[in-house]
Amino acid sequence: MSVTLENHLAGEGDLSLSEQAYRHLRDRLIMLDIRPGEAINDGKLAAELGIGRTPVREALKRLESDHLVVSYPRRGTFATIVDITELADVSELRESLEPLAARRAAKLATPALRAEIRETAAAISTMGDDDDPYDLMRYDIKVHRLIYRAAANSHLEDVLIRYDNLATRIWCMVLEKVPSVASHIAEHVELLEAVADGDAERAGKLALEHVTSFEQAIRNVL
Repeated sequence: MSVTLENHLAGEGDLSLSEQAYRHLRDRLIMLDIRPGEAINDGKLAAELGIGRTPVREALKRLESDHLVVSYPRRGTFATIVDITELADVSELRESLEPLAARRAAKLATPALRAEIRETAAAISTMGDDDDPYDLMRYDIKVHRLIYRAAANSHLEDVLIRYDNLATRIWCMVLEKVPSVASHIAEHVELLEAVADGDAERAGKLALEHVTSFEQAIRNVL
């Protein structure tokens, strides 16, 4: 049965079809719903999303620049392989930029965003090891994107989303080996509260600790 973009992307109706397709496919790729190395059929995706092929093809071009898909002449388009060796390079960049975003968010978040940040922290505080690890990871993505948006710098937001996407793919590759995904996600509560409280110094410190603990958790199961 065909599933339209409206079903997948409620609340994003103001975006172009290409942008909506891009966001939907991006999140399927980073959560490994589209498996690394899997062939991507633009016609099939267009039918699933209830749109034409052109927006899907435009989305795939952007995803290639994000290193989430790769195209080969006469062979087609494929989801990129997750390269664990990229972990150190990705972490190095995130260790510099995540604290910057957290500090800016603490200083610059709007009242509406601070309210959303507190609501997200409250939701995470109720989660535990009984929750589906993939649902927990979706909260991880939500937290980071919320902070990036609150940082009020579109260039910083774009860069951090790209590297967080790559980090999330690495995390999802080892998700079933990680002892407690819930404890990793729970780290966000203090971070979000520091941002909502406007405590820039603490927010930056917690953001750095979160990124370094992420890298260590991955290395512990490799």
